[in-house]
Amino acid sequence: MTSSSNNPLNMAKYAIGGAAHQTPSKTALLVYDTQKPESPLETWSFAEIEDAVLRLAAGLAGRGLKPGERVAIRLGNSSQSALLFFAAIAGGFVALPLSDQLTAPELKALLEDSGASAIATFEPLAAGIAPGIIEFSAEDIASLIRTSERADYAATNADDPAFLIYTSGTTAKPKGVLHAHRSAMGRRPMYQGWFGITADDRMLHAGGFNWTFTLGVGLTDPWANGATAIVCTGKKSPELWPAIIAATGATLFAAVPGVFRQILKYARPTPGSLGKLRHGLMGGETPPPGLVEDWGSATGLPLYEALGMSEISTYISTGPDVPYRPGTVGKPQAGRRVAIIPTGGGSEPLPPGQEGLIAVHRSDPGMMLGYWNRPDEEAEVYRGEWFIGGDLGSLDADGYITHLGRVNELMNAGGYRVSPLEIESALAPCPGVAEVACTEIRVKSGVSIIGAFVVPTEGAPKNAAAVKAFASEHLAAYKVPREIVFVDRLPRTPNGKVQRKALAALIATSP
Repeated sequence: MTSSSNNPLNMAKYAIGGAAHQTPSKTALLVYDTQKPESPLETWSFAEIEDAVLRLAAGLAGRGLKPGERVAIRLGNSSQSALLFFAAIAGGFVALPLSDQLTAPELKALLEDSGASAIATFEPLAAGIAPGIIEFSAEDIASLIRTSERADYAATNADDPAFLIYTSGTTAKPKGVLHAHRSAMGRRPMYQGWFGITADDRMLHAGGFNWTFTLGVGLTDPWANGATAIVCTGKKSPELWPAIIAATGATLFAAVPGVFRQILKYARPTPGSLGKLRHGLMGGETPPPGLVEDWGSATGLPLYEALGMSEISTYISTGPDVPYRPGTVGKPQAGRRVAIIPTGGGSEPLPPGQEGLIAVHRSDPGMMLGYWNRPDEEAEVYRGEWFIGGDLGSLDADGYITHLGRVNELMNAGGYRVSPLEIESALAPCPGVAEVACTEIRVKSGVSIIGAFVVPTEGAPKNAAAVKAFASEHLAAYKVPREIVFVDRLPRTPNGKVQRKALAALIATSP
């Protein structure tokens, strides 16, 4: 799997153009309100999507934007957000999806770092955030779709920049991950290696459009396969998802593991309650032990996992043709070159059974072009021909990979390095524990302990001693959490991922 800078390719044309030509009247996009999922707010055919995208691309050029310039998109989970993302790419610009929950200082920092030339936003920018930037309101975007002359797809090449996504990564300052048009082609191994997708599917994603997981799995992939994408606006409470899945006719539902766990806890789905859903797709974080089994028992449906990152999307997964094996993430998707290499240095792949860093060959077309204006950090993630994103794992003789956590999340317990995943996995079966997340808690200068933050099952007593006793039966003494903190809910991002960095702050507010 290689790419060439002389290979003509436009990501927007790849994702939309084929279906717009072959099945122009077929439904491409449905927009629903989570509070009223009985009927869509908007319905777009592939022909209508392509027409809007190409008119928007012409409108951006008409405002003086040049190829390669960054177009920031801060329009929430709206159809305009999806259209503008592909319009920027179609026109040869670089799409820059941003969260609508960013504070003014955060937004200012990202606009400055990216050098964005334009921004589309529901609310006008405050004075001084980005002097001289071209602003588009939602009304402006609607007007450009109505009035602009339709453009052609820009004559871009596979290695030309297509979109820039910011990720918190391992540093305090978010860093931009720049992707090429070829990244869409790099997603093809997951079509059957994870999704099992067909043109008849309806893909519903629980995440937001400022995330590669949503932009790829929720839009790019279904459209490239001639399938229908479903977008939800409004409050996304876990208890609402079963009714939304059933009412929208979703056949595939993608979310982080935490969302599936919350659905089980708060919505209590049963076999048949999810309508036409064939299976669930989870990624974005490590699932708690037993989630696949619990989901299957409650719904009668499979749940397939994938491991990925902003720099490459997913590359290891289970799926309809890759049976689930407890304790593992799955197998490398067909065509991917994945290996386990030593944590301490060197690039020679380790034999099965040994623990190390999970690495992906840098020739994969899904691989990022690089980190935006951060050559030093970029150099740190490559070792020889391998990209290492900080995930630890091991490979078994059958090709299944076990994820052992992330290097930057390892905790110091009495001089030992311990993954929070190991402790969470041991505590998950503990009676009275519905959810658990662990992190290192600094108690004084130079002294840290392991803390476990527990969401109790309904009606269960908050018995810290019982949790510690259970941990002592299943973990070495140095791994047993010194502090047990009971909380109502774990802190999560808008996309449902556990925020480990926010856990320690809960101690002051816990009962």
